Amino acid sequence: MIISINPYNNRKIKEYQELTPGEVKSKIENAHIAFRKWKETSFEYRADLMKKAADILQKRSEGYSQLMTAEMGKLLRSGKAEAEKCGWVCSYYAENAEKFLATEDIKTEMSSSFVTFNPLGVVLAVMPWNFPFWQVFRFAAPALMAGNACLLKHASNVPGCALAIEEIFQEAGFPEDIFQTLLIGSRQVSAVIENPHVKAVTLTGSTPTGRAVAAKAGEMIKKCVLELGGNDPYIILEDADIEMAVEKCVISKLINSGQSCIAAKRFIVVDAVRENFEKLFLKKMKNQIIGDPTNPETTIGPMARTDLRDELHEQVIQSINKGTKCLLGGYIPEMGGAFYPATILTDVTNGMPAYDEELFGPVAAIIPAKDENEAIEIANDTIFGLGAAVFTSNIKKGKNIAANLLDAGCCFVNDFVKSDPRLPFGGIKESGFGRELSHYGIKEFVNIKTVCVK
Repeated sequence: MIISINPYNNRKIKEYQELTPGEVKSKIENAHIAFRKWKETSFEYRADLMKKAADILQKRSEGYSQLMTAEMGKLLRSGKAEAEKCGWVCSYYAENAEKFLATEDIKTEMSSSFVTFNPLGVVLAVMPWNFPFWQVFRFAAPALMAGNACLLKHASNVPGCALAIEEIFQEAGFPEDIFQTLLIGSRQVSAVIENPHVKAVTLTGSTPTGRAVAAKAGEMIKKCVLELGGNDPYIILEDADIEMAVEKCVISKLINSGQSCIAAKRFIVVDAVRENFEKLFLKKMKNQIIGDPTNPETTIGPMARTDLRDELHEQVIQSINKGTKCLLGGYIPEMGGAFYPATILTDVTNGMPAYDEELFGPVAAIIPAKDENEAIEIANDTIFGLGAAVFTSNIKKGKNIAANLLDAGCCFVNDFVKSDPRLPFGGIKESGFGRELSHYGIKEFVNIKTVCVK
C-alpha cells in the first residue's frame, strides 16, 4: 500500500493500492501506443492542449495548494505560487517549443545538410515530494511538447498530487495514456527502466537514488538526466550590503521550510563582516513563526516526514558534538507533527555534517573565511555543485566570481538561487548532470539527428 500522511498532525489521509508488475507493464505498453500517434501531431495542436493545462493550473491553484499542504506540509501560499509557476512553464513551452525544435540548416559541401529534433518515445520521471507539482511540470511540459510520452513515478508520500497532475493533462484534452502516473514503490523502478518501450529517464532526488537510477540507465544504455542534492554556498564579501544579503539569505534558507535542493545551505562570511552578518541573521531568524502551514502568518511549516526531521536533527547534534556553536534552535519542539525550528550553527568547519552534507531543512551553517579567496575555496570544497550565490557591491567582481570561479550549475549575484523556465537548470559533480528548462531542457529527450543529402 502507498499511504499519504499529513505531516502537520501525522494523520493518515488516504491509502492507495500499489500497481502490480503486470499492471505497470500494461501502462507502459499503452504509453508506447499513445506515443506513436502523439509524435505525429503538430506543435500547434500540442500547444493548444498545453495552454489548456496552464489555464487549469492557474484557475485551480488554491485547490492544488491545499493538496500540497496536506500531503507534504507546504505553506498554503507557497503551494499556490507553485501551481501558478507550473502554469507558466506550460505556457512557456507551448509558445516556444516549435522554435526550439525547428530544423537547423547547416552549410556543408552536401547539397543539403540539416539537423532535426525527433522525440525519443516513452520517458520515465522519478520525482520528489518537496515541490510535488513544479518538479513534474518542468519535466512534463517540454517532454510532451517535444512529442514524447510521459510516465510519472512520484514520491510515495504525495500520491494525491501525482494523480491530480495526471487529471490535469486528461482534462486539458491530452490523448489517453500519453501522461500516466505509476503508483509504485521504488523497488519497481528498475523494471520500468529495463522495459524496451522506455527510452529515457529523468530523476530529481537524492544522490544515492541518482546513483542507482543512473547505474540502471547506463546498464540499459538509456539517456538520463539527474538533478540531485545540493550544499549551496552563499558568499558574503566585505563590500556586501549586509542588510540586503541577510534578507536574501533568510528567504533562501527557509524556502519550503528549508526543503529545497537550491536553498542556501552554507553561509560563507568573510571575517570583516561576520559579526554584523550573524547579528542581523540571528535577529531575522528569531522572528520566524513555526506552525500551521495553512496560517498565513506561518513562515516555517512542518517537514515532510518525521523521519526526515529526525535525520536533520541528528546532523545538527553531530555537528555540535564536533565543535560547532548553536546560536538558535537545534532541538525537536514539543508539538505534534514533523516540526523543526529555525536553527543557526556557527563556527562550522570541515568534517562536520553541517559543512560536508546537505542540511535539508531550516538549519543554517555559518562558515568563517578570512578573505575573498578563502571564501571561494570553501564554497567549492564540496561534493555538490547545484547552486551558489555571492554578495558584493562590486558587480564586475561578482560576475567574475559567479561566471568563472564557482563550481556550480546555477550562480547568482546579490540574489538567491531560483529556477526560471527561460533559464537552464541543473548541476555538476554529485548534484547531477543534464539540464532542465530553457531550450536546453527540451533538447535532452530528443534525437538530435543529422540528415545529409548529396
